[in-house]
Amino acid sequence: MANLRIVVFVQGKNVIPMKQYIYTGSTGERPYFIYTPQNYQLSKAVPLIVMLHGCTQKASGFADGTHMNELAERYNFIVAYPQQLRAAHAYGCWNWFKPDNQERDSGEAALLAGIVQEIVQQTREWTIDKHRIYVAGISAGAAMAGILGATYPDLFAAIGIHAGIAYKAAQNVHNGMKVMRRGGPDTLLQEALISTAMGEHVRVMPTIVFHGTSDFTVAPLNGNQVVQQWMQSNILAAHGAYTASFLQPDTHVTGKVPGGRSYEVLTWNDVNGHLIQEYWKINGMGHAWSGGRGGSYTDAKGPDSSEAMYHFFMQQSIKDSMDHAISIGDVVHASFWSNLLHRAIRLFNEKKEEK
Repeated sequence: MANLRIVVFVQGKNVIPMKQYIYTGSTGERPYFIYTPQNYQLSKAVPLIVMLHGCTQKASGFADGTHMNELAERYNFIVAYPQQLRAAHAYGCWNWFKPDNQERDSGEAALLAGIVQEIVQQTREWTIDKHRIYVAGISAGAAMAGILGATYPDLFAAIGIHAGIAYKAAQNVHNGMKVMRRGGPDTLLQEALISTAMGEHVRVMPTIVFHGTSDFTVAPLNGNQVVQQWMQSNILAAHGAYTASFLQPDTHVTGKVPGGRSYEVLTWNDVNGHLIQEYWKINGMGHAWSGGRGGSYTDAKGPDSSEAMYHFFMQQSIKDSMDHAISIGDVVHASFWSNLLHRAIRLFNEKKEEK
C-alpha cells in the first residue's frame, strides 16, 4: 500500500473517517477507500464487502448514499470502496462493456481483484475472513460485480447486483447502451458464459439482485436476465443440488415501506433449503439505490437494500461452496459439460415448440 491519507466526510449526523489507499498492479492504478468500525479488534477475522459505485459517482458519495458504513459499525465488518478514474472513463464508469475487462487476470476485473487481495494481505491493519468476501454495486458497478463473480469465484463468496446488466451482455459501448435500454441477448448458450469464465473454479455463486420497475436508465428486463443467467449457471454448477425455476420461486412475498414503495421479494433455495438467489423488484423506483439517502442515485422510499444485502451475504460462505465442490470431485466437472449439453438441447426443443 502507498500514499495513505485519511478522508473524513459527513454521513447523516456522524463524521465518518475512511482511509484512502492507492493500488498499483499490472493492469493499472486506482484509489480505494476503507472503512473500519471504531471498535474493530485485529484479533477477530471479519467479513469484507466491496462496494462499486455507478457512473458520475465518487466512492465517498456512494458510501454516504448506501449507509453501508453505518451497517459496518453495527455488525462489525470492513467495507472497501474502489474509485474509478475519469482518465479511464469520462463519466467515471467502470468499463463493464469492454471484453478485456470481462476476463480473469485482465483489465479492470484483475485490478479490482488485486485491490481485494491487497486488503487481505494487510494483516497489520485488518484480519479478513477469506471465506466471507463479497462484492456489490449499482449500475456500471453492478455489472462489474457480476464480472467479478464470474471471473473470481474463488475470491468472492457472493455478489449483489443493483440495477445491473447480465455478464457479457455487451462487448462495446454501443451495444452496452442498447442493452441498457432493451435488455441483453437471449441465446441458448448465454447461460454458459459464466461457467466458462469460472473455468476450474466453477461453482454455485449466491446472488442477490435489486431492480426498480420504473428504471428508464437500465430497463427492468435486465434484472430478470441477470437473475436468469445466474440461475442457469448455478444449475449447471450444482450437480443436481440446485434445480430452480425462474417462474417457480421457493418464496414470493410482497411488502411496503411505511410511507414508501411497495416491493416483491422472490427467493430460490437448493435441495437442502439453503438460500442461493434473491430478487427484489421495487415498484415505481427508477435508477437508484433502494433505501439509500443522500448522495446521488438513491431512493429513500424503497426498502433498505444495503441491510438486505448484508443479511443475504452473511448466509453465504465460499468455504461451504468449495467443500461441496470438492466432495463430488471430478464428477462435477464431467457432469457440468453433460448438463450443459442436455440443457442446450432441451432449450432448443422448447424454442421449436414455441414456434
